[in-house]
Amino acid sequence: MASTLLDSGRYRVRALARSVDSEPMRELARRGAEVVVAPLEAGRKAQFAAALRGSHGAFLMTPPIAPVPPPGRPELALGMELADAALAAGVEHVVWSSLENVDDRTGGTLWAPHFTEKALVEAYLRTLPLHSSFIQLAFFYSNFLEHYLPRPQTDGGLSFPVYLPPDTPVPFVDPLTATGPAVMAHFDNPESYSGRTLPVIGEVLTARELVETFVRVSGVRAHYTSAYTREDLLKNFPAFGADEWLVRELVGMVTYAVEYGYYAPDRDLAWSRRNDPTALTWEDFLRRSGWRGEHMSFGVAIGT
Repeated sequence: MASTLLDSGRYRVRALARSVDSEPMRELARRGAEVVVAPLEAGRKAQFAAALRGSHGAFLMTPPIAPVPPPGRPELALGMELADAALAAGVEHVVWSSLENVDDRTGGTLWAPHFTEKALVEAYLRTLPLHSSFIQLAFFYSNFLEHYLPRPQTDGGLSFPVYLPPDTPVPFVDPLTATGPAVMAHFDNPESYSGRTLPVIGEVLTARELVETFVRVSGVRAHYTSAYTREDLLKNFPAFGADEWLVRELVGMVTYAVEYGYYAPDRDLAWSRRNDPTALTWEDFLRRSGWRGEHMSFGVAIGT
């Protein structure tokens, strides 16, 4: 996201980081960004406020946080601290990385806290005396490269487990390239976007289309395998079984997306393509990454 703002030449950028010594942060500093140490952990509101002071706008998000049993809501707690810090620092416009409230949309029948808690932070931001607007990133393409890897078969091909039924269309995105243009649109036009919640989508795909495109682009033989149900998820990814609450969240999340739709019915699903016509499709992402089924790390969250 910071790279997009820097490339525009219209913004001075301050990046919050756990360490200034990582190569990505050093690269941002070389390009003119100010890098400030402020780990995204609860209990650091004063540090967040100091890091944000003097900023006109702030893009805020929570890092990957492991789900905990109810009534714990660690992502909500951190998000509210970030919101309060932005207000205390005098930030005029916050863009928040949000998602839908699964509790509300399902009447509490499904549990996906990393969706719901982001939505609750959004609701909290709307009560504060500052401008706020919101983006909602689709499922990540990179999930399949980092967390839901294809499994080699004895015939040399791959079994490609997908956490979705074969023919349900679902939105996907590359967060590393799509977030920046979306956030910059909000900063460029704060009056137009204030109070709005907008999806960020690269392409809407079925699981079958996802695997077929992988085969066509990579040249690697692969077939779709279901990892949609709890049983199928654990059969393909038994390591997830070590964390029961993670399993419950993953199953709740994908069941929600299939049965209710990833986005609420009134969302403008075409906005991000209008805003960023060059946003990567799944095929674009595969060609750019050169992925052929091996593990690759992008440093983004599981689940979304």
